[in-house]
Amino acid sequence: MTEFQTSRTIVGSTGISPRIAKDATPVQRARSIKGTMTKTMTESLPTLPKVRTGIEGLDEITGGGLPAGRPTLVAGNAGSGKTMLAVEFLVRGATQFGEPGVFMMFEESAAELAANVRSLGFDLEELAAQKKIALDYVHIERNEIEETGEYDLEGLFIRLGHAIDSIGAKRVVLDTLEALFAGLSNHGILRSELRRLFRWMKDRGLTAIITGEKGEGNAVTRYGLEEYVADCVIVLDQRIQDQLSTRRLRVLKYRGTAHGMNEYPFLIGAHGFSVLPITSLLLDHQVSTQRIPTGVARLDEMLGGLGYFRGSSVLVSGSPGTGKTSLAAKFIETACQRGERALFFAYEESSAQIVRNMLSVGIDLERWIKKGLLQIHSSRPTLQGHEQHLVTMHDAVRAFRPTVVAVDPVTNLFLAHNDAEVKPTLMRLIDFLKKEQITALFVGLTTSGDATSAPDDSQLGVSSLMDTWLLLRNVEFNGERNRTIFVHKSRGMAHSNQVREFVLGDQGIDLVDVYLGGDRVLTGSARVTQEAQERAAATLRGQDHERKLRQLASKRKAIEAQIAALQAEAEAETEEVHFAIAQETLQVTATHLDAAAMSQQRRVTTGTNGEAKENP
Repeated sequence: MTEFQTSRTIVGSTGISPRIAKDATPVQRARSIKGTMTKTMTESLPTLPKVRTGIEGLDEITGGGLPAGRPTLVAGNAGSGKTMLAVEFLVRGATQFGEPGVFMMFEESAAELAANVRSLGFDLEELAAQKKIALDYVHIERNEIEETGEYDLEGLFIRLGHAIDSIGAKRVVLDTLEALFAGLSNHGILRSELRRLFRWMKDRGLTAIITGEKGEGNAVTRYGLEEYVADCVIVLDQRIQDQLSTRRLRVLKYRGTAHGMNEYPFLIGAHGFSVLPITSLLLDHQVSTQRIPTGVARLDEMLGGLGYFRGSSVLVSGSPGTGKTSLAAKFIETACQRGERALFFAYEESSAQIVRNMLSVGIDLERWIKKGLLQIHSSRPTLQGHEQHLVTMHDAVRAFRPTVVAVDPVTNLFLAHNDAEVKPTLMRLIDFLKKEQITALFVGLTTSGDATSAPDDSQLGVSSLMDTWLLLRNVEFNGERNRTIFVHKSRGMAHSNQVREFVLGDQGIDLVDVYLGGDRVLTGSARVTQEAQERAAATLRGQDHERKLRQLASKRKAIEAQIAALQAEAEAETEEVHFAIAQETLQVTATHLDAAAMSQQRRVTTGTNGEAKENP
């Protein structure tokens, strides 16, 4: 089975088609390719042996590195970074993977090369002294060469072989072989010898990089080196857009294995050559259930009483003047108060200006800068390309190791660039911070900020990437402007659906309840007036209640007096009745006594003559 057939079998076994819809977005294409790469690499079937380059991002794009024991062509125009990639390939191999390497150059001397890459932290002279790298400069000058008859490159073979044997090299760089075409006129012999050279390196199992200048039109190189290096071809490109320079890398060809086929931005920074990371597209970062406060107590209450999730991404968006930077600064200050480190990337104001302005709302950032817990990086978005901004952020995060990061405003940082390129770049930043478990707060500028319009996303459309989205708005009513805030979304937690007034004062930030007047939200003086009216109405209601209570008490007393009078009258009448009854009883008793007495007196007495006599 050929290598190409093996690759097709592996991809087919994952059930993933390498075809991508033409209308797919750059992010969808990247995810599709990365998913194919990941599942392909995890298959148990044998894959093409590869050698890791040690270059950040490149090993992920190539699915593990460059083809082992085979040549790889790196082509690009002047200044695209061909030599830097080749140098780092050798240095990383020698220092990280124990594979010595030979760097054969045809355009600059060993001393010049060592001086050029010293700024990247690579000490080639030290590595050469340790027998980890061999540097060999082959000087070819056309006016110093006279060609007669048949010839070959056997001398170059011997020279290269000696350098390889002297250090036991496993890696080789030829930079750039096209200098041979400029120095030698018989290209027929030269092409034949190059084929023999590449075959010779393959037979010795050397993993090689050959650099070449970009050709005209569709040609990869000027002299067709791609015809001989058929295993792996990497194309570098440097372009100017909106007066900013950007670099791109694309794996044009990689025989025998799946690989990323898109263009990927790369940079040459203080730590060498780096392709912007794409591993985050797997979405395999860890998540935390820990919550951290926002710095505003009532905002924490709106977020379930505990604040943001640690390691989450927060978008605070709103129109100018709504208090976005103040909210970000308060979040930063609160983190520093907990003893955590914080980074603040500002793209509209200088660090001194931010420190001064935040003092007006009771936020003192200077003290945390002096204590070493806060760093503020300020620059104009147009200072460099967005890839360079991203790498600057990466380097700052890795060096300072913060737990929270604020970017203000993220919309201005990428506003001048093509949205199709910006969103994947911003996605890499967000995923990088998530992978590092860093809580990130992004400030975004919206085009509309009134309370009657629908929620507005930022110009970049990044709200879908965020875990929490806070929306700040201006409310204009009754001749004044006030601020409101509400939680538009917050994944994984219960959160308030209420609008709060966002108040900035000398003592800091506070949230207060708003009032609904008809179909409008009352804030500011309208809210204060409404509060005063409600307090006055409450006072009047209280006074009215007291008056009614007093009236009720008076009435109760009158009724009680009436009841007492009636009771007294009833008692008097009762006494009269009892007296009459007693009088009548006495009269009846007296009558009975009189009757008895009379009866006694009238009793018939019998006389002596036998006649009855009545007592007188």
